[in-house]
Amino acid sequence: MASEPQLEIIKGAKVLMVGAGGIGCELLKTLALSGFQDIHIIDMDTIEVSNLNRQFLFRQCHVGQSKAKVARDAVLRFRPQINITPYHANVKDPEFNVDFFKQFNVVLNGLDNLDARRHVNRLCLAAEVPLVESGTTGFLGQVTVHAKGKTECYECQPKPIPKSYPICTITSTPSKFVHCIVWAKDLLFAKLFGDKNQENDLNVHSGDADNSSKQMEDVFIRSLDENLEEYGRKIYDHVFGYNIEIALTNEETWRNRKRPTPIYIRDVLPENLPGQNGNLENCTNEGSPVSAMSSLGFKNSQDVWSLAESSKIFLEALRLFFEKRDKDIGNLTFDKDDQLAVEFVTAAANIRASSFGIPMHSLFEAKGIAGNIVHAVATTNAIIAGLIVIEAIKVLKDDCKNYRMTYCLEHPTRKMLLMPVVPFEANKSCYVCSETPLLLEINTHSSKLRDFIEKIVKSKLGMNCPLIMLGSTLIYEVGDDLEEDVAASYNRNLDKVLAELPAPIISGTIVTIEDLQQEFSCNISIKHREDFDEENEPDGMVLSGWTSAPTEKDDRIKSNGESSSAAIRKLDNADEVEITAGGEPIESGGLKRKHSEISERPDKEASVAHHPGSSSANQGMPQDIGDNEEDDLVLLDDSPEIGKKKRLK
Repeated sequence: MASEPQLEIIKGAKVLMVGAGGIGCELLKTLALSGFQDIHIIDMDTIEVSNLNRQFLFRQCHVGQSKAKVARDAVLRFRPQINITPYHANVKDPEFNVDFFKQFNVVLNGLDNLDARRHVNRLCLAAEVPLVESGTTGFLGQVTVHAKGKTECYECQPKPIPKSYPICTITSTPSKFVHCIVWAKDLLFAKLFGDKNQENDLNVHSGDADNSSKQMEDVFIRSLDENLEEYGRKIYDHVFGYNIEIALTNEETWRNRKRPTPIYIRDVLPENLPGQNGNLENCTNEGSPVSAMSSLGFKNSQDVWSLAESSKIFLEALRLFFEKRDKDIGNLTFDKDDQLAVEFVTAAANIRASSFGIPMHSLFEAKGIAGNIVHAVATTNAIIAGLIVIEAIKVLKDDCKNYRMTYCLEHPTRKMLLMPVVPFEANKSCYVCSETPLLLEINTHSSKLRDFIEKIVKSKLGMNCPLIMLGSTLIYEVGDDLEEDVAASYNRNLDKVLAELPAPIISGTIVTIEDLQQEFSCNISIKHREDFDEENEPDGMVLSGWTSAPTEKDDRIKSNGESSSAAIRKLDNADEVEITAGGEPIESGGLKRKHSEISERPDKEASVAHHPGSSSANQGMPQDIGDNEEDDLVLLDDSPEIGKKKRLK
């Protein structure tokens, strides 16, 4: 039970929750039951059917409604006397500025992407409001505290950017199933059902480029006298047969690679094969989604389809899109909750995988990869929500000596499932809270300002409304208050190469970038570089200086966007976690540690058995997968389940 003074602190606190998903639902319930009286919630999402198995404040009747508002109503039914203010909005909206954040005593994050997490981190730093981060992935979870001047900020440690692949790997030389998923989802699905004006070339480049380009333009256009079965077979033969034939003409490509096998529909499904077509009535039951699996009588989503079965699903899904959802064609984008889209992408990815000798996957597995899904465990969410409230109470009491980063483990370590660690001090090399300059290697004679803004300023630095200056010269700015001629002038700069801007950005110059909404700015030193490795540096530019470069003895494992924290790691067969801090014992109320104080035993090799994924931020799929959009899936930065053995002295 909380003491009377502690209860008074809790009752008088004003708390901001960002995110009302898996963790958010449990957190709101726990806050209310712990005595908090004034809670504000921001969440832009609406409730989906797939949320209902773990977000217990929601019911079937709530599907399509605001998560923040429904969560509020659900909690007020058993705590009607408290004040809960919901915002069905994006936390990056201008109304949620620094002044808005300053009214709160603590901010509790339950976000699902790296960009929004960085945004909240910067607002909390500017407003000087402590931030409690959290996340779960399966049975693993963590809670971290970030307080300006007392601990590291969320961005003190670099977050690996989601893996991207050169287009040549996706279109010509896939070697992993995820490559096939990306091809099926972002190229083929988009070409057939998405924006027809979107540039999307599914043909492998060959010496006969003009001819292949012409065939591509013709093949995706359905002629007036062409029925859907003929059209589907034509598409199949083109993307799985003809394109592979073209790829094989480049002998150099396959000198050290396994050659793919062209697949034509006649070899897999002869035209007179009985039972080939589905039954349209089976997929049109009232209230049920259109499904190629249902139409063909396929039951188990965890079965791995054969090549013939994948081919049947491919043709049937294509037919159903044109017959049952023809009004959507031209405007569709892949959605992991769209059953027919997942079926089509799984079938297409499996056929392509078969061609390239890559193991095929079930629809259940493919959906997880395509949607960046790590399946959540409701119990983990509840545990983490409780730990968030514990840390929030410490923040309200200004008990910084007892702040803890706490890991929830899948297997007991030293007979513990919860592993608390003393937070790090701020990293003096952090470009966010220590204003350390960054270094950008870029070809200033070919890269445009637009590329710089999209790939660096927005994607890597997480700025939403950037202002770019070189010395006292303003190069680019966005905002509704700009005059039309000024805005037009800045927009013209977007398509100019850096070296040809009114104030040329060349090697040796220092560019200042600000985001007035975040009240954040940083400097980037420019270094001209001519060539980049297309495979390892697909952006054509390299940003460094996020933090001091990790050495071989660095005890951190970086991951896709979850909280930065200490590295407690466990060998696969180890039953204890060992942590050293400059050779000094870490007591339960120990002092903050510096990065240099953490050492590791060199006699143990790292053993990586698990790769995370997102809820709060990103995800727990293979390392190639990008940010997960599930709201309670997150990548554990320094997962206790990964890495090298440490000694707790």
